[in-house]
Amino acid sequence: MTVTEPAPSRAPVPPLAARARGVGGSPVRDILAVTARPEVINFAGGLPAPELFDQKGIAAAFREVLELTPAQALQYSTTEGEPALRTALAARVTAQGLPTAPGDLLVTTGSQQALSLLATALIEPGDTVLVESPCYLAALQVFALAGARVVSVPGDEDGVDPAALEEAVLRERPKLLYLVPTFQNPTGRTMPAARRQAVAAVAARQGVWVVEDDPYGELRYDGERVPWIAAHPGAEDRVVLLGSLSKVMAPGLRLGWLRAPAELRRACAVAKQAADLHTPTVNQLAAARYLDVLDAHVARVRAVYGERRDAMLAGLPGALPEGSVWTRPEGGMFLWARLPDSYDTTALLPQVVRQDVAYVPGAPFYAADPDRSTLRLCFVTQTPEEIQEGLSRLGRGLAAR
Repeated sequence: MTVTEPAPSRAPVPPLAARARGVGGSPVRDILAVTARPEVINFAGGLPAPELFDQKGIAAAFREVLELTPAQALQYSTTEGEPALRTALAARVTAQGLPTAPGDLLVTTGSQQALSLLATALIEPGDTVLVESPCYLAALQVFALAGARVVSVPGDEDGVDPAALEEAVLRERPKLLYLVPTFQNPTGRTMPAARRQAVAAVAARQGVWVVEDDPYGELRYDGERVPWIAAHPGAEDRVVLLGSLSKVMAPGLRLGWLRAPAELRRACAVAKQAADLHTPTVNQLAAARYLDVLDAHVARVRAVYGERRDAMLAGLPGALPEGSVWTRPEGGMFLWARLPDSYDTTALLPQVVRQDVAYVPGAPFYAADPDRSTLRLCFVTQTPEEIQEGLSRLGRGLAAR
């Protein structure tokens, strides 16, 4: 007689922590998964153009590191980051108007990790974080996962309104204020120098910490560079500046950094030790070598991206319905459009995707009270010809509602 063994039972998954149960995935990532077909012209992702990666230059930097310092490159490193990279980054930040020593910086695994480390070091469940409206989506995820109460500050085409910010600080007593002042994600807008000074003054007067996220600042196509909030008098000791090499070198290297006062930087280093010990050594050393030629590479990227921005701006009047308005960014990767009130860009997305084109609906970028007629378009990934065709498809999709 054959005895049938009972099927092994599977243990139930342990109950998820409340913070994990309450935070959804990224709508941008979900859209990218749905629109991964090669025939789709994808304006949804925030992806640098892969054909512009300096494959030869980056490969040469890795070869030099592995040939000349293999034992160092393949070994564990310090949590704070490789001295060669911190020194090169500090010189770059100093040259851009903010005196910085290597010891002021913590190298992170992408600037997204810097945000996560700050949340770990600073935010208790129930703490209030002030944000722009709309706001960088992944920052909203980080703060939600930390259990923060996220409150939007009213603003205009120049960013958060200083008077509204001061009122919000007095009312909410926030733990910090999070901003992307230069070529903001998702809107592409840039906060003018006078507005930055006013925000710095509120921060100094009311004692609020500011996280200034700047992943796009070197991608300027028009106009003059605007100094960081961190460089304004009164802001020196209460602004954490975040930077990234993802948009100017290569996102696959996952290299970012934060600049913060010593006590907070040490707390973030402890949080990083618990998360991943350190950012990959070989990537840091290769990046440190590549920084010597980065400016020339960025100049080439700017020229191409500027043409692509212009192509999208030229095509929008024929693609979007009458009554639409949109931003005209001086740099970065994104522009933001608002359709007439009768349009719901989340509901319209499936029929637009059927035209083999995609965007990101604006609603997920709001901490509260989303404007459902908005959408974000990335203009750097496609050629001008592909942008023209993509906008034609977008127009057909929106017209078919």
